[in-house]
Amino acid sequence: MARAWQHPFLSVFRHFKVDEWKRSAKEGDVATVMDKTLKCTVYRVRGSVSASNYIQLPRTGTQSLGLTGRYLYVLFRPLPPRHFVIHLDVFTEDSQVIRVSFSSLFKEFKSTATWLQFPFICEAGTPRKDAAGVPPTGARWTCLQLDLHDLLLVYLNRRYGHLKSIRLCASLLVRNLYTSDLCFDPAVTAPEARRAKLPVTPMPREMAFPVPKGQSWHDRYVHIRFPSDSSKGVSTLGQKNGSLPEAGLSALCSTGSAALSSTAAFLGHVPRLLPHSAPFNKPTQDSMSPEVQMHDPAASCRVPSAPRPLPEISMSCERLEVSSVGGPSGRGQEPSAWAEATDKCVNSTNVHVSAHELAVVPVAPEDVAPHEPPCREQSGQQAALGKNRFQQRSFLPDPILRLKGVIGFGGHSTRWALWTKDGAAVVYPCHAVIVMLHVDTRQQRFFLGHTDKVSALALDGSNSLLASAQARAPSMLRLWDFQTGACLSLFRSPVHVVCSLSFSDSGALLCGTGKDRHGRTVVVAWDTAQVGRGGEAVLLTKVHTDADIQAFKVAFFDETRMASCGRGGVRLWRLRRGGLRSCAVDLGEHHALEFTDLAFGQDLDSCTLYVCGRSGHILEIDHQHMAVQRARRLLPTQTPSGPLPKRQTFSSGPGIAISSLSVSQVTCAVGSEDGYLRLWPLDFSSVLLEAEHEGPISSVCVSPDGLRVLSTTSSGHLGFLDVPSREYSVLMRSHTALVLALATKCRQEHLATVSQDHTVRVWDLVTLQQLYDFTSPKEAPRAVAFHPTQPTFFCGFSGGAVCSFSLEATEVLVEHRCHRGAVTGLATSPDGSFLFSSCSRGSLAQYDCAATQCRVLRVAANVVCQDSLMSPNALVVSGDSRLLAFVGPSKYTVTIMDTASLDELLRVDISALDGTSSRLDSAVAVCFGPAPPGHLLVSTSSNTVVVLDTTSGRMVRELSGVHPTACPSLALSRDGRFLLTAADRAIKVWDYLMQANLGCQVYIGHSEPVQAVAFSPNQQQLLSVGDAIFLWDILAPNERLPPGSVRGSPGAPPACEAGPGMRQLEDTVSGADGLPRWQVPVPSQASPPRLGPCAGLPEGGDGAFSVSDDEGPSEESHGPKGLRQASGSALLVKEADRVVDAACGAAGDSWGLSMPPHPCGQPSAQSPRRARAQPAAHPDSCEPFMSQGKASSLAKVGQSVSSPPASSERLHLKAVVGYSGNGRANVVWRPDTGFFAYTCGRLVVVEDLHSGAQQHWLGHPEEISTLALSHDAQVLASASGHSSTASCGQIRLWEVPGGSCRQLISHRDPTVRALAFSPDDRLLITLGYDGDCTLALWSMSTYELLSSTRLPEPVHGVAFNPWHAGELACVGQGAITLWLLQQRGADVSLQVHRERIPEEVRAGKLTSLCYGAMPLLYCGSDTGQVCVWDTHACRCFLAWEADNSEIGVLLCSGVRLVSGSDSGRLRLWAVEAMLELRRKGSGARSSSVFMERELTLDGAIVSAVFHDSMDMGVAGSVAGTLWYINWAEGTSTHLISGHRSKVNEVAFSPSESHCATCSDDGSVRVWSLASMELVIQFQVLNQSCLCLAWSPPSCGRPEQQQVAAGYSDGTLRVFSISRTAMELKMRPHLAALTAIAFSADGQTILSGDKDGLVAVSRLCTGMTLRVLSDQRGAPISTIQSTSKEDGDFGVEGTDLWLAASGDQRVSIWASDWPQGHCELMDWLSFPAPALMEAPGCPVPSLAAFCPWDGALLVCAGLGVHREVIFYSLRHKQVVEKIPLPFFAVSLSLSPGARLMAIGFAECVLRLVDCTSGAVQDFAGHNDSVRLCRFTPAGRLLFTAAHREILVWDVTGC
Repeated sequence: MARAWQHPFLSVFRHFKVDEWKRSAKEGDVATVMDKTLKCTVYRVRGSVSASNYIQLPRTGTQSLGLTGRYLYVLFRPLPPRHFVIHLDVFTEDSQVIRVSFSSLFKEFKSTATWLQFPFICEAGTPRKDAAGVPPTGARWTCLQLDLHDLLLVYLNRRYGHLKSIRLCASLLVRNLYTSDLCFDPAVTAPEARRAKLPVTPMPREMAFPVPKGQSWHDRYVHIRFPSDSSKGVSTLGQKNGSLPEAGLSALCSTGSAALSSTAAFLGHVPRLLPHSAPFNKPTQDSMSPEVQMHDPAASCRVPSAPRPLPEISMSCERLEVSSVGGPSGRGQEPSAWAEATDKCVNSTNVHVSAHELAVVPVAPEDVAPHEPPCREQSGQQAALGKNRFQQRSFLPDPILRLKGVIGFGGHSTRWALWTKDGAAVVYPCHAVIVMLHVDTRQQRFFLGHTDKVSALALDGSNSLLASAQARAPSMLRLWDFQTGACLSLFRSPVHVVCSLSFSDSGALLCGTGKDRHGRTVVVAWDTAQVGRGGEAVLLTKVHTDADIQAFKVAFFDETRMASCGRGGVRLWRLRRGGLRSCAVDLGEHHALEFTDLAFGQDLDSCTLYVCGRSGHILEIDHQHMAVQRARRLLPTQTPSGPLPKRQTFSSGPGIAISSLSVSQVTCAVGSEDGYLRLWPLDFSSVLLEAEHEGPISSVCVSPDGLRVLSTTSSGHLGFLDVPSREYSVLMRSHTALVLALATKCRQEHLATVSQDHTVRVWDLVTLQQLYDFTSPKEAPRAVAFHPTQPTFFCGFSGGAVCSFSLEATEVLVEHRCHRGAVTGLATSPDGSFLFSSCSRGSLAQYDCAATQCRVLRVAANVVCQDSLMSPNALVVSGDSRLLAFVGPSKYTVTIMDTASLDELLRVDISALDGTSSRLDSAVAVCFGPAPPGHLLVSTSSNTVVVLDTTSGRMVRELSGVHPTACPSLALSRDGRFLLTAADRAIKVWDYLMQANLGCQVYIGHSEPVQAVAFSPNQQQLLSVGDAIFLWDILAPNERLPPGSVRGSPGAPPACEAGPGMRQLEDTVSGADGLPRWQVPVPSQASPPRLGPCAGLPEGGDGAFSVSDDEGPSEESHGPKGLRQASGSALLVKEADRVVDAACGAAGDSWGLSMPPHPCGQPSAQSPRRARAQPAAHPDSCEPFMSQGKASSLAKVGQSVSSPPASSERLHLKAVVGYSGNGRANVVWRPDTGFFAYTCGRLVVVEDLHSGAQQHWLGHPEEISTLALSHDAQVLASASGHSSTASCGQIRLWEVPGGSCRQLISHRDPTVRALAFSPDDRLLITLGYDGDCTLALWSMSTYELLSSTRLPEPVHGVAFNPWHAGELACVGQGAITLWLLQQRGADVSLQVHRERIPEEVRAGKLTSLCYGAMPLLYCGSDTGQVCVWDTHACRCFLAWEADNSEIGVLLCSGVRLVSGSDSGRLRLWAVEAMLELRRKGSGARSSSVFMERELTLDGAIVSAVFHDSMDMGVAGSVAGTLWYINWAEGTSTHLISGHRSKVNEVAFSPSESHCATCSDDGSVRVWSLASMELVIQFQVLNQSCLCLAWSPPSCGRPEQQQVAAGYSDGTLRVFSISRTAMELKMRPHLAALTAIAFSADGQTILSGDKDGLVAVSRLCTGMTLRVLSDQRGAPISTIQSTSKEDGDFGVEGTDLWLAASGDQRVSIWASDWPQGHCELMDWLSFPAPALMEAPGCPVPSLAAFCPWDGALLVCAGLGVHREVIFYSLRHKQVVEKIPLPFFAVSLSLSPGARLMAIGFAECVLRLVDCTSGAVQDFAGHNDSVRLCRFTPAGRLLFTAAHREILVWDVTGC
């Protein structure tokens, strides 16, 4: 739907002011003329060449029109005898640009993935065959109506987004262009439509063509609608004079080219109001693909916003469709494997095509279609065996890997790095992969297809085409669509090896240079103008030259001119008449220099060519006069004290070799071999900026805006210099030789690699940046391994040394030389106890690495295979740290040892496993499987992987033919699900759980053999190294195994039960759509991203969970309940215009209704009905209200609590943060009085919208479900569910002026769904939920129950008729019910009329209702339909699709209607025509219903209230957010914003200006304490934030404050409050973090996880110093740190901290972190308490340092008694005990006064005065009070129960 400002239509020429030519452009013969037919000024575009005469909107290609209207109306007339062309660039929803062209020049329909060409056949044919499309003389004005939505849907199966640009090319007259979402009929005027009662939308007067009186519109003009209803599958646009549309269509279809009629054939598609039987159009057959039948999508695909009639027969359409695959040239071809696709489009506008391959054909990388995943190769083994793909089980999804990141640069050459035209990204090669890297976000996009290293790159000026050449002869060239990454053309170069490429600015010409087979220099030119349009690159010329060429470039100002330079001269080239000619420039004395690079001056008036050379010279050449203007030389200037260059000047003398230069309009960037990048002005008077690099510079490139300079070095560095800020940023570092081995850090996302370039590098897997670089000039590193727990790693070298490196000190800790040969393997035990190394001489060494300085324990000789070329995987340790396996003593055996004693446990002869083989088989690599069951995988030289039992040595499984060659590297995932193998340049992923027909997927991308592969520490990615480092995303969903089964075990089922098809996305902001998982979370100043309805952590979960919008149906059904058998008098029931006497309990559609009041709690019987399963993608507004609070025992609580008198309360509720998104219609607002109220748990919150002050009305025992405000705004009704002391729900009536409870009413239903006051406020109606659905009527004068009716089926809404106090309506399952109240004295009787939903509405139930203008009733349905009822006639006369999900909120006032759906969309509709539609019936117009505005909120809409004008209002979402809606401005603003899930922690800034909260919804929110308004939000998707800490005041200045947060995946993130950004992310734990604290100085972070480990991490480095496992086995519940005097308590250190675990243990530590000192000071252990009253809620262990006595420790939850104990750290004994009524679940002590706050699971908060011993208890929480925290000064107390936060004022501080 278009934006509101584009409604109902938009004049394109007027909006973009075409007459001023500022926002549009004209080229060639474009003029304004007066047209006699239209009697107005039109634009004339004429000329012999259409491409040179045109009008273009917008002016430049970088801009966009942004027009979202579905229909484009082009009012034009062809100009004979020339052709015309109309180009439209359209954006799809997936950001793909599609060009749609219409021209009389085209002879046939053509299509590619990005271009559609439609021939335009004019109305009068010509006798000449070659001029069939030439417009005839007297061509008429035409209204071309293009349905852009259907056009893309039918021909490309894509969804229309918006119109980007338009180009109108000669020769034609054009009056204007219009866009609209409405389908206009240009031949009908508005008066004619009203008189004839035509169901069409007439053309607006501004768009209409003038028709003289008495003449017909069709006699003067032509109307073409394309695609039309009856020809969506045809592809020719035509005009037929005087022929009927059906005749013209059928005649042309029979000849193979379909044409469209010029008349308004779409009239049959316009919705009609009268019910009728719609005919089903017979599908047409497209002759271009005879095997395909395409049915009309218009029969089933509907416009979402258009009102739909109610026909008697509903239809569905099934369409069969086959898509052709574009080849390298872009032309449509038949698929290599036959595909069959079925598409069902029933009641939907989405077209989904699923293809099933019937045969498997190996696909070469260069032949992969654009829609296929890159780097994906199907297994050739399947094709060789001729197997059907369905005979082998494949992974789901396929592909299972996606390339996420590449670490590396260059490969063949480091010269090529280019800027994109916007300067936001760079393009460079990394061996065989081309990478586009965004310099700000560091996100990568790849161009995959080359099979060898890329030798040259070129990008055209518009960034449309990218050209690349492959190094291996014969050189292959690829032309890419730069925007989509699709390969448009692949062809072989006539040059043996291509050295350079250069595009013309337009992209129409590509030049390349290189060497032929004899070493001669060759220059080649290709015509690439047609490549982007489906054509091929055409070789124009090939020229041999004796001149040496180092650089070759095409001039940007003239694509026929080029320049080259090299050893011995500079040459200028000219392309003329298809040939290349060159002429040498007379360089005079500089003719013998070696030139390295050149650049044209960027000033259009300049004729300067800049050339640089190895001698340091820079020549300025006038390329027009072919003469040298100036010659300069770069010289080093020596400082008096040393040889370092101080400043550069241009003079005579020895120069600095210049390797590259780049020129902007004002500066020249120069890169030289001394490693300096220098920026000069164009007069080279003085150097402006310089940046020193670590190696010689290979190339420089200035960005198009001149603000950034890109540089590359021969050492593999890529970076840029930001000129305004004078800062240099490194984009990529890389190894310069083959990478040999890798290692990953288990607790952090770190990767270590060793290479033949003699370096060891450590990388960050999140940012792909290099962290550390260690160089060994003498010995080459061969193997590497991380220490599992310490910040160290080990490296083995070719000389036999094994070194331990410290990542903190960046130095070598210890070096061992116990080997005489090169180290071939390194392995550490996962528990961090041992390190093992092996060498090529056969020795094996064991080290003790538990301490910082590892030491040698044992050295065994001649036990390992003596082979210097052994794989790094030839030495491994099992996951339980018990077993060591290696290849040895010979290559034919594998040995298993005990890791502690090195006792040999097993030796297996690999050569004897296959007794039938005549050759000896040897072992190549080994890998342990998960334990149990205890398997060892061995890769052998016979291309086989055998699985051995580690106990018996017997062979369990055998995988033969794994690779064509031996597999030197393999890895098995931690869960035993995937096996990874690598050999040569291919990587294979195997489904290891399959026992038979093992399936695999093959991936390529490396240009050299893969040396090692491994899974990432989080098992969600895999790594492969060789020529570069590749990081792959694993796209497989999480799988659920049956209870008791073990992954990878022999007994595992062949096909494991697949879990939900969800991927775990982390750190994604604003809805992170299918991009890489790991991104830095961005703080949100507005609404949080939508997480779905169930974003919170499941109760009892382990912290790892995923959220998907594609969840399966819920197991819970909400179908109708049974009919209650009741006794009572008969009731007159009228249904469907028939009157029957229906006794109570009658079957069928009639309801049995009993009128007398029923006692509360009377049981009901249920009868079976078919239940309708509800999808779980969005919350159902009709689901029963489920209180999120804790069902507490109020009777028990009442006996134990001590409620204080109101005058002596020490706590006063100040504010409530949160809104109950769990309720329905639980917000009220009266704009005239300013009264605003909503619910939060058990509280009614009344808030002043101006001041923010709150009142809190407390009294409900359970969570409030709904609210209702009387019409005089004097009484507020609130309802809650039943409690443990009463089985009935509770209704409270509040006095609005005073806030007191006027009356308490007990309702028989456990929970009340809806409340409504009658228009005169004399009656109150209540509606129960499905479990006991009762409609009750109450008197507001006596508060007595007047009537109670048990309803047999669920009813989802009730409303009084505002025009009649005695009428009300209910909506529910399959019907609408109208009630009439008749009261005679004290007796009340009800008459009911039940009308079923018409089948044409296609809705199972009605979910919402509201009254409009009398007598209209609007109802929303579960399918997104809105139907309109005439309550007088009891009929539904109109329905339209208002949304695609359930509508839970409807509000109407006058002529405007607001709908709110479960998808979060809030829409405003104009319904002023409804009364006219009701009166005129089928003769009225239906198109008058249209949508004015649309807003999308952060969750399903559950409540809304609006002003009578509907201009503004308040809406509540299921996410717990209240929004202020302003339709006039189209904005939504936060009013109330709480967490979506349980709040876990709150932390305060030292100044008490702000506080931070964290929640299971993954968000960290920072609030202002003064106003409790949300200031900053940091969001991490699919993770729970479980703990939080604010940096102490000693950490630094206030602007350096930080917040540390711990997450359920074991990661710890540090956020900067001042910069609103994440500063640090590390993973010190494998399990979920449960507690976190800063040290006293703020430089160290203590964190505890649910496994009982405590990690100590440094904030400045992000490294984990140590891990304490003293409390392993139980989750850490509390960590607190404070300061002490050094030597106090008899221990050293200034930090005192404690850790409490769930097994009732508390450890107290003293530490001095800068000195590395940490000492256990005390240890408390207590017996476990008894189970709590609520099962599944363990008693947490609570501990805190006493703020008023630093020697006291306060504990709760320790021991078997319900008490708080005070423990003295000096006397080592308990000094005081305070008894409690219940076990404490939260604890906090006030620093300002001797107060202690204790939270209980019984929803009670207790305040204890530790001085007097007085206690006070406070209610108001809706759940367990699991969090209470005093502010640093003790003036405020924060408590949290589930997702609600209560703020209390503390008096007496």
